[in-house]
Amino acid sequence: MSSQSKTAPAGPESLVARLIHRWGFADERDFLLRVVQPGLVGLIDGTISSLAPIFAAAITSSSHTALIVGLGVALGAGVSMGWSEAGSDTGEETGRGSAVVRGSITGGMTVLGSIFHTLPFLISDVKKALIVAGIVVCIELFAIAWIRYRFLNIPMRSSLIFVAVGGVISLGIGVGLGAS
Repeated sequence: MSSQSKTAPAGPESLVARLIHRWGFADERDFLLRVVQPGLVGLIDGTISSLAPIFAAAITSSSHTALIVGLGVALGAGVSMGWSEAGSDTGEETGRGSAVVRGSITGGMTVLGSIFHTLPFLISDVKKALIVAGIVVCIELFAIAWIRYRFLNIPMRSSLIFVAVGGVISLGIGVGLGAS
């Protein structure tokens, strides 16, 4: 096999590659380190860590309580995760870019990961809200698995198992506490 056949054919860049370059990143790896990884950390944390308190509040109280707890968890966790990311690495040693930018991405994605399955608790009927929130959580976990597959080259099946196990553990904690 010649060395020429081992390389990708020269041709137009993909849309993602063009956008990455247009946004000022050197390549997809640079984009991965500066945006995807901090965003994924926030999204995973926001989605999984918020399940226990939100579902426990819904089971023990009401949709309104679950909504308030969910908003508090989303915003508090967003600040905490953003602050942690910004304070853990200046970016100079690792080449991961601005600490403030990474912290903002991580914090913002943590809020996003928490807020979508909080919003169903605007529905006053807690049973219906729990069903809708459960569906939203499944969509969120699938999205996380796809991002891991797309950017980290982790097989989709492994990614789905990874996020499902984390989600089930946190959900189990919430349901267990709510039922106690």
